[in-house]
Amino acid sequence: MRKIPALLIGALCALNLATAQADTRYVNVLTGGTSGVYYPLGVALTQLLGKAMPEAKTAVQATKASAENLNLLQAGRGEIGFTLGDALSDAWKGDAEAGFKAPLNKLRAVAGIYPNYIQIVASADSGIKTLADLKGKRISVGAPKSGTELNARAILKAAGLSYKDMGKVEYLSFGESVELMKNRQLDATLQSAGLGVASLRDLSTALKIVVVPVPADVVAKVGDAAYHTAVIPAKTYEGQEADVQTVAITNFLVTHESVPVDVVYQLTKAMYSNLGTLTSAHAAAKSIKLENAVKGAPVPLHPGAEKYYKEVGLLK
Repeated sequence: MRKIPALLIGALCALNLATAQADTRYVNVLTGGTSGVYYPLGVALTQLLGKAMPEAKTAVQATKASAENLNLLQAGRGEIGFTLGDALSDAWKGDAEAGFKAPLNKLRAVAGIYPNYIQIVASADSGIKTLADLKGKRISVGAPKSGTELNARAILKAAGLSYKDMGKVEYLSFGESVELMKNRQLDATLQSAGLGVASLRDLSTALKIVVVPVPADVVAKVGDAAYHTAVIPAKTYEGQEADVQTVAITNFLVTHESVPVDVVYQLTKAMYSNLGTLTSAHAAAKSIKLENAVKGAPVPLHPGAEKYYKEVGLLK
């Protein structure tokens, strides 16, 4: 009989532990390579959410970015992810060529954030000045099936080029691409990222570069509404003395349907209430505007995000 209280206490402790675990909010933020923009913004977001929801267990995961993030979210192996708008559209439709074997119907939008600029940067001594000059050259196009690599395919195709026209094609992260360029093992890198991405800043201080323009007629030939003309302002990178025309694509924060409403609500509120913190993490966040949050999302809005946007009057 003396053992009964001890057994009872043990059972109660186990029950309390199970209840605490059930109540814990796990938030894994899926980003991209550590030398890109997604990663530092993901770190800042988890810090903001940690303050808003102290009981939440947050983590940041470096990934191959858009396509991998979307597939992980669909599988429930993450709660929040960064992605490019065109990859999100392909995922919702189930475009196998883009890396989605079936429609990812569990995805839900949180917010349209900042634009990615397709930035094609060549070493000055490569002789590359135009898209046509890439023919026969050595280029890195991003990790396979990443948002950057899908962008590379689209832009080269619109310019009348393909990977077969290149001297060599490497599928590397931003940081790896830059290291090969520094060692004269690559002529150019295409990076789809926010302006002032760390990898290209690093490259421009190590050697003379040329930022290759993407003309408006090439952008029009892509035939995707997610792509629109944009400008990389002069002096974005060391040695870049003039504005350069290119193409931009909106980035989105995405979640999936099973993530609790309160988690997505608190994250959305924390983000828009602390944009200065995100800007401190990376300058690309300067382009995050509340008025753009629900524009152009190719997937349904998560109820948690919707709750916040109604609260602030963005939605009725």
